Amino acid sequence: MATGHTDPQRRERILTAALDLIAEEGIQHVSHRRIAARAGVPLGSTTYYFSGMDALLREAFQHFTDHIVAVFDTHLSAPSDPDQARQAVADLVHALSEGGGRDLVLTQELYTLAARRPAYRELTHEWMRRSRIHLEKHFDPDTARQLDALIEGLTLHRALSREPHDRALTLEAIARITTTGKRHP
Repeated sequence: MATGHTDPQRRERILTAALDLIAEEGIQHVSHRRIAARAGVPLGSTTYYFSGMDALLREAFQHFTDHIVAVFDTHLSAPSDPDQARQAVADLVHALSEGGGRDLVLTQELYTLAARRPAYRELTHEWMRRSRIHLEKHFDPDTARQLDALIEGLTLHRALSREPHDRALTLEAIARITTTGKRHP
């Protein structure tokens, strides 16, 4: 096994392993030992790189929220008018709800932690702020806030439904929020 000095990806593997374990088994089953085994690193690596489990989990969830914000960026960078932006938001909802479920589970695990612990609430606050920045490229701030909540709700409902709603319903919901009220300057 390579040492930390010759294994520059070790820290990243630990974070990925933590997220994988949370997604597969829930946060209650995560431990230093299980993360290290999953990452293929010595047990001491988890405490070498992170001051404790809480620090490891906060950084892992920070990586996760960075990933979701990048998904927002991928979908919302190209549109050049409101109609294209509405289509892009619908694409985003369907992309997020049709994945393998990992992101959905990690989102819910993070929300549960945030509901109980202020340090994680700060992560979700920052995540929402960053997501809305992408939406505000196309919509005014109040609409972006409403749309951000709609994206999460539609994604969750589509992902968990036995009969997920279709794209037409997604677009209708987006249009209802984005075609009334204030306009983007």
